[in-house]
Amino acid sequence: MATTTTPAAPGRTLDGPRTADRVCHATGAVLILSGLFHLAVLAVDGGPWDGPVSWRKPATFGLSFGLTLVAVAWVTSYLDIGARLRTLLLVVFAADCAVEVAGITLQAWRRVPSHLDMETGFDTAVSMTLAAGGGVLVAVLSAFAFVSFRRRPTGPAGMPLALRAGFAILLVALLSGAAMIARGVYLTRTGHQTAAYASTAPLKPLHGVSLHAVLVLPALALLLSRTRLTAPATTRVLRTATACYALAVAATAVWAVLTYR
Repeated sequence: MATTTTPAAPGRTLDGPRTADRVCHATGAVLILSGLFHLAVLAVDGGPWDGPVSWRKPATFGLSFGLTLVAVAWVTSYLDIGARLRTLLLVVFAADCAVEVAGITLQAWRRVPSHLDMETGFDTAVSMTLAAGGGVLVAVLSAFAFVSFRRRPTGPAGMPLALRAGFAILLVALLSGAAMIARGVYLTRTGHQTAAYASTAPLKPLHGVSLHAVLVLPALALLLSRTRLTAPATTRVLRTATACYALAVAATAVWAVLTYR
């Protein structure tokens, strides 16, 4: 009697979640919990929300990196990419996210800035490690973005559009983050430490808004796939959502230009 094999769901093998996905989910959960914990620390201990030394940094970075890591592990399951390459990129990405949040958290507990701090040899090492980690993030996420445009992603109606738009907007986040680091390091190296800390403020909204498109748009596509909307209607909704998200990114970009010093 002939038997049939049920295809594996995106991001999974027939034997269950891939090891790389498990690593990303577990690491992402730890980072999110760390972010929530530091929100509680901020509520109890107080202190400023803004500035280079604040409990806000381990809180927001923990939450952002955790959500992004879980999102990337999920959305890349729809990409037409080799299993070994995807695993390698995801493991590197998870490790880098953990290092970034750990460095920021360490410096928060030491009550010193995590980025652009060259006051001591140790602080310089942490700052440069975080900067190098940013470069790794750019490389890994750019590789996934390249794959999403080189080969059409799989998934329900609208998912290919959501993934490509999400990765395209994510590249804006990567570029704005790289610009903040480059500008800050230059000002620090030229003896303008205070200006270096202030220089990142105009680009933070742009960086934050564009960072999570790769989660928001594919999540919307998945939710729409569970409704009774037809494929054309789903695509139209996603096109509208993408346009609205792009307008939000454009607005924060204009604000960055107008407030840049």
